[in-house]
Amino acid sequence: MATVTFEKAQRWYPGADVPAVPGIDLEIRDGEFMVLVGPSGCGKSTTLRMLAGLEEVNEGKIFIGDRDITHIPPKDRDIAMVFQNYALYPHMSVADNMAFALKMAKVPADERQKRVEEAARLLGLTDYLARKPKALSGGQRQRVAMGRAIVRNPQVFCMDEPLSNLDAKMRVQTRTDIAKLQSDLGVTTVYVTHDQVEAMTMGDRVAVMKDGYLQQVDSPLNLYDRPVNLFVAGFIGSPQMNLIEAKAADGQAKIGEYLVPVDGGASHKMRGNITVGVRPEAWRVVPESEGGLPVKVTVVEELGADAFVYGTSGVAGTPANIIVRVSQRDSVRKGDVIHVTTDPRSVHVFDTESGERLSD
Repeated sequence: MATVTFEKAQRWYPGADVPAVPGIDLEIRDGEFMVLVGPSGCGKSTTLRMLAGLEEVNEGKIFIGDRDITHIPPKDRDIAMVFQNYALYPHMSVADNMAFALKMAKVPADERQKRVEEAARLLGLTDYLARKPKALSGGQRQRVAMGRAIVRNPQVFCMDEPLSNLDAKMRVQTRTDIAKLQSDLGVTTVYVTHDQVEAMTMGDRVAVMKDGYLQQVDSPLNLYDRPVNLFVAGFIGSPQMNLIEAKAADGQAKIGEYLVPVDGGASHKMRGNITVGVRPEAWRVVPESEGGLPVKVTVVEELGADAFVYGTSGVAGTPANIIVRVSQRDSVRKGDVIHVTTDPRSVHVFDTESGERLSD
């Protein structure tokens, strides 16, 4: 296998005012599952396609191991691509689809059969090898596309939103299958998605992108616990973090007349306008007599074991919606007014102007 290294790799489309990817620096470790995530137009698919050789690199370099592949044709890069639309040949059987690239590479027939059968066993496709793609479900077709990549024994897998055409239940099952398969094979994988839940559940590390720039590259848990700026804080997490505009006042965050407790690491850095972030599960419902931020409940989203409470606050400066995760045993109903507080260590503090994190 091999590492993948981007060195200020830039893609500038002809006629565009700004580059799609201004110059990305990223190192992907040998055998790592790296997920590129971000909103539409952030440059994640362009980055992947530069690696695959499907987009020209205008400046900078890309390496696989020690080999500079920046201007090498796609077929010579030892990369296997998995697309969201499967791209299967409808007139060929599953076995023939999986073996097609090997046949073009003039791999002997017995070796082709051996590789196809092994990949089919890994993917649970052994009973479907004689079928045509139209006789398969969406999830099975995606597994065939995966099998076609696996049989080539590439150095790198490139996956461009491979689950976006599947229904919700199949997406959950297939992402588990892909993560397990990648772990078993140990092949360096670069995976693109706009779904941050997918990114958090699959990646060894996740690279969050915005406007062609990397915002943060870290483990899923660190992205969740220590977002480096307001964009990452609002993007990672479902439902998203509550982000509330406040004023710095004597080492505390002041929302109207309500004071939010802040961890000491951020208190001495706070000046002027700040934004405090609180995860829905970090709020704690308290009696009205204990104070707390008042929230008028507009929607209760029951999840079984617990619930998400969506509400608005009458305190000046709070956003239209505040989301609180509560236990199912907390009987909260639409129209209620609840009071919530949180622990200082659960409060994330950001500079409103720059968006940078102030908390330690």
